[in-house]
Amino acid sequence: MQVKRFFAADMRTAMKLVRDELGADAAIIGNRKVAGGVELTAALDYPVQAPAARQPNPALEAELRKTQSVIAAAHAELATRNQAAASMDRQLLGETAQAPAVEPTRPAPVAAPAVDPRAFEAMRSELSGLRELIEVQLGSIAWGQMQSRRPQQANLWRRLQRMGLPVELSKALLEKVAGIEEPRQAWRMLLAYLAQGIKTPKQEPLEEGGVIALVGPAGAGKTTTLAKLAARYVLKYGAQNIALVSMDSFRIGAQEQLKTLGRILNVSVTPVDPGQSLTQALAPLARKRVILIDTAGLPASDPALRMQLEALANRNIRSKNYLVMAATSQSQVLKAAWHSYRRCGLAGCILTKLDEAGSLGEVLGLAISQRLPVAYLADGPRIPDDLHLPRSHQLVSRAVSLQAPENPSEETMADVFAGLYNDSSRQVG
Repeated sequence: MQVKRFFAADMRTAMKLVRDELGADAAIIGNRKVAGGVELTAALDYPVQAPAARQPNPALEAELRKTQSVIAAAHAELATRNQAAASMDRQLLGETAQAPAVEPTRPAPVAAPAVDPRAFEAMRSELSGLRELIEVQLGSIAWGQMQSRRPQQANLWRRLQRMGLPVELSKALLEKVAGIEEPRQAWRMLLAYLAQGIKTPKQEPLEEGGVIALVGPAGAGKTTTLAKLAARYVLKYGAQNIALVSMDSFRIGAQEQLKTLGRILNVSVTPVDPGQSLTQALAPLARKRVILIDTAGLPASDPALRMQLEALANRNIRSKNYLVMAATSQSQVLKAAWHSYRRCGLAGCILTKLDEAGSLGEVLGLAISQRLPVAYLADGPRIPDDLHLPRSHQLVSRAVSLQAPENPSEETMADVFAGLYNDSSRQVG
């Protein structure tokens, strides 16, 4: 028997090392957290051979299911212990409250044995490692089964991952075309469903008028996009009925940049000074048909961000707030921005830096999943030429043209399916 230890920063990386060196039939006989990551002990009871094509392994799947049952039983036992201890505490408190001031001496009740916090934490850590190990293994099994039983669906999965679409959205799209046998038709219908999921405003925001605020993290392109919007309006309707407002008193030169734009377009620029309310700043501009507000990109933990969002959420202002999202941002950055800025109430989003993006799947995935209408697209530095109204089918075509040239690796696809298993188990739990 060949036994070897593997060290890695996380469980999935460790599993990849095991697969690469010992093959898919290696057995994991031990795992523990160590300084800097995890340690896996794997065993192989025959000489290493060239890895064969990935096949479903019913025996391994059965063993993993058994291990999952053990984990569930351990969780239940811990919960029972905690409930018993809590019940004993309540009973003791009740007896104390009901006891008279003076009573005969009675034997002290036997207290529930205290749980060693270090042992409890070690058990939790071990259960967490086992759970992650099971998810990785089941993801590998599920992907292998998908390839062998439904090769067409597996191919569509690969293509969607090349586009960078989130796993949840990919799963929903594939379920809609599961009954279509012909590959080309299935792909065309899948893209049609994707385009259908991209919402756009019924009327262009500038045409609708009112107070329009651009919000989003630093570097998303808010000020440049506001300049494009202002120039677009002035070229069409003139400078008399539009005004610019800057709430960004934090970034050096931000208000000066907007004032320079105002001089070029002959449009008034109103800075909102610290301590001044937005309502007071907007009062002299009440007769303007369009008011564009530039905001500061602040960290989520900054109290000034909360005050800024509360001002924009004021019902008296009736601001239509658009989240500016750079297509070059990572998925986690986009999600964090949405969580931070949704508090002010979002009317939609504006996608920027499309000309610099390596894929559009991440930004489209967030817009679709959160039902954010895409109001404008920005794909270059020219003002206002590089600002466009969105067309959902054109966006999908652009996303397809930017897809990665190569299929994702087997390990990447196994991780995708491990994520699906993790999400489903959380919903059940």
